[in-house]
Order: sequence, then structure tokens, then C-alpha cells
Amino acid sequence: MTTTEALIAAADAHSAHNYDPLPVVIATADGAWMTDVEGRRYLDFLAGYSALNFGHGHPRLVAAAKAQLERVTLTSRAFHHDRFAAFCTELAELCGMETVLPMNTGVEAVETAVKTARKWGYRVKGVPAEMAKVVVAGGNFHGRTTTVISFSTDPEARADYGPYTPGFEIVPYGDLTAMRAAVTENTVAVLLEPIQGEAGVVVPPEGYLAGVRELTRERDVLFVADEIQSGLGRTGRTFACEHEGVVPDVYVLGKALGGGVLPVSAVVANAEVLGVFRPGEHGSTFGGNPLACAVALEVIAMLRTGEFQERAAELGELLHRRLAEMTGSGRVTAVRGRGLWAGVDVDPAVGSGRAVAERLMERGVLVKETHGVTVRVAPPLVVEEEDLEWGVEQLWEVLSA
Repeated sequence: MTTTEALIAAADAHSAHNYDPLPVVIATADGAWMTDVEGRRYLDFLAGYSALNFGHGHPRLVAAAKAQLERVTLTSRAFHHDRFAAFCTELAELCGMETVLPMNTGVEAVETAVKTARKWGYRVKGVPAEMAKVVVAGGNFHGRTTTVISFSTDPEARADYGPYTPGFEIVPYGDLTAMRAAVTENTVAVLLEPIQGEAGVVVPPEGYLAGVRELTRERDVLFVADEIQSGLGRTGRTFACEHEGVVPDVYVLGKALGGGVLPVSAVVANAEVLGVFRPGEHGSTFGGNPLACAVALEVIAMLRTGEFQERAAELGELLHRRLAEMTGSGRVTAVRGRGLWAGVDVDPAVGSGRAVAERLMERGVLVKETHGVTVRVAPPLVVEEEDLEWGVEQLWEVLSA
């Protein structure tokens, strides 16, 4: 038995089987490359679902974490610490907002955004008690808590977890007419991914986000943009909403905010929105901890230069040009995405998305499938152009075999 086989067997024996990872065991990583326990290198074409936008072990992020580890890592929000004010100030400035509510994981931030919208609806908009509604889109992925899966349309995410949390209405993604019909006087928020990640990197029709922005302003409803996967450089802009010139009322951030070092998330909005909270009404022991703030501050500093956004835009053009060449081959039925992010729909005759991912793994490229026939491509923004070219070439070779 190889080391890989032994470690996978031990994991299978002692962990819940809520994931089905590819049969590779990573030991080290640097930049866009990972090395397994057998010493074989792999090009990372997933980037931790955008958590690793800046690659593995970015020196600036590691240095920030190490420096903070030697000072203080956790105080809880029972006390102030000396990194908190700078984190909130600089993240608010990056978003063009006033106020930050820090959490840890992405789904905690989504839950926080839902609670924010409801509380704002009752205290500011004047919605009758217990009547607040949030409109969401079919095909969404906002996390896996009981409340969040209550408005999922994915049977795997929902099955056997009821009873479900009420207060949500689901409309088709990209359908402004349906959205308009769903928004009522008791609607407090529209919660959307500007690009749907788990659904297969689905980009909405042109003008959709701008139309949602106009509608929510008309009806006095909060526009909550879940930019956990799409934000912080992935699409060639700081936020995916920027591609339509849209500024939502609320940003929900996570993944890349922690630099691939630790979980960091946040809800960012103006004071009128987040000002509805009073002490004791919401919180998190680890939310906004000193270590998280130190790493996130370095992430914000790196994004402020625009270097990573520009790199994602330029390399994204190359990625999508090369992937578009595959769509006339009969092996790829569709390609979607923006920046260094793509969903590639594979013709079922070629194989399932999982089969393609496994064959790519054998060639030294790591991706992950979704919804059966879609392969997601999302390398770290630090990937070298020649490595990106090589990785796409391996995908073509797999599809052509």
C-alpha cells in the first residue's frame, strides 16, 4: 500500500463521508503548485474555490500571519485589539462602504447578512413582525447551514434536513420579470451571487444586475451581493458587480479575504444598514480576531494596487480564448465565466465531470467537477502564463483522448 492509499484509507475509516475528494493527498504547496505525499507536483486549477486567489503560501500573507502569531491571536470581541480598527476601516474603504461586521466562514457571513436584512426590514423599513421576505435565485449556493439550505434548489444540499426555515422566495436566476413579481412590500432583501459559482460559473444576462439594482432601489429593498467566490480579484475586478457598474447595499465577503491562510469573512454595508445591531444581538467568538485581521489587512493592501485584478483580467482573456476554441470540437458543449474563472460543460459522450477531473489529476492538474458534466477552472491569480497554457493543454488532451 502506498502512502497515499494508507492515508486515504485512514481518512475513510475515521471521518464522515460528506466529501468525495479526488484520490490525491497534498503535503506541500507553493504559488499555483501543490505536491503530494509521493512527491508528485500538481497545478492547482481550483484555488480552494477562490480562497487561494493569491496562491499557496504567498510570502506577504505568511509573513503577516507569522508576525501576528508572535503577538496575540485571539481576544474575543469582549476586548478591543490593535488590528481591529484598521481592518474595519480599510475593508470598508475597499468596498466604498462605512461599516464592517466580521465573521469567520462564508456561510456565517451569509447568515449574518440575512439577519441584518430582516432586522433592517423591521427597524428601518417598517415590515410587520415575522413577515420579512428575502428573494433569492434558483441554482444558488450560499453555504450549508440549515437556514441557507432552506432556500437551495440543490436536492443533495436539502435532502433530509427539514423542516426548513421560512421567509425566502426563489426565482429563476437571470429573470428580471420573475424578480419584479416576487418583490413585495414585505421584501427586505434580494440576495444574489453576481456570478453563480457552484452552479457552474453562471454569468447572468447583461443588464441583469443593473436591473436588480434599479428594482431594489425602487422598492426600498436591500441588494445583498454574495461575492464570497466572485469577489476580491477573481473576475478581473475587485468585485464582480463592477462589471455592470453596480454597487449593492451589502457585500458578503469570505474565502480570499483570509488569503488562504485562515477563514475570514465579513458583511460590509453603510451605517444605516449595519447600524441596526445593538450589543448582544449578534456575534462570534473568533470573528474579527487579531490573526484574521492581520492577514486580511495584507489581503486588502495587495488588492488596493490593482495588480491582481489586472492579472486576472489579462490571463482570463487567454483562458477564455483557449477554452472557446474547444467549444467547436464536439467535446465541450459550453464555456462560461469571467476573468480567471470558468465553467466548462463536457459532452457526456466524453465522460462525466468527475472522470475528466480524475484524468486531469493523472496529468498533474487538479480541478473539481460540479453538477455532473461541468468542470470548474479557477487557478490562483498568481499562476504563470506558461503554466496556465500548459494546464489548458492538459484539459484538451484529456478531452481528446
